[in-house]
Amino acid sequence: MTKERKQVILYRLQSAARLGRTSLATRLLEHGLYAGQDAIMLQLAAEDGQSPGVLAQRLGVRPPTVTKTISRLQSQGFVTKQASERDQRQAHVFLTDNGRDVIRTIEKSIRKTEKDALRGLDKKERKTLLKLLNRLEFNLSAREPLDEAEGIQETAEDSYVE
Repeated sequence: MTKERKQVILYRLQSAARLGRTSLATRLLEHGLYAGQDAIMLQLAAEDGQSPGVLAQRLGVRPPTVTKTISRLQSQGFVTKQASERDQRQAHVFLTDNGRDVIRTIEKSIRKTEKDALRGLDKKERKTLLKLLNRLEFNLSAREPLDEAEGIQETAEDSYVE
């Protein structure tokens, strides 16, 4: 496989992801939400009361990024911070009632963006796409080098689209 072919797949994935994030960010901005706020709020909706450090780790971002976003969410009235009962130096972040209401808006915006992205794909194609994306995520998150004998290289070449 040539170097150009290897780059095409990753470029296309990055391009689709960037367009998806831009589309979602535009929708969220209509509701007063900024990029990155949705991820923190959805994490809190799944498990309220997380520390900023845990949120940063789970989202794969740096703690200062989370701290800044939490401050903005606080000023918007979507979250509150409370000191830990066990360690006053440690804070936990909680959704407010207003924040819980906004979760529905975030989820609706995600569904609309996904619907736009998948327009023209039938149910079988959507299922195949999800399966392939899951495989890519697994392959890229593997800690050990993948064995080419397992057909990984062949799969990548077969997936090349001009």
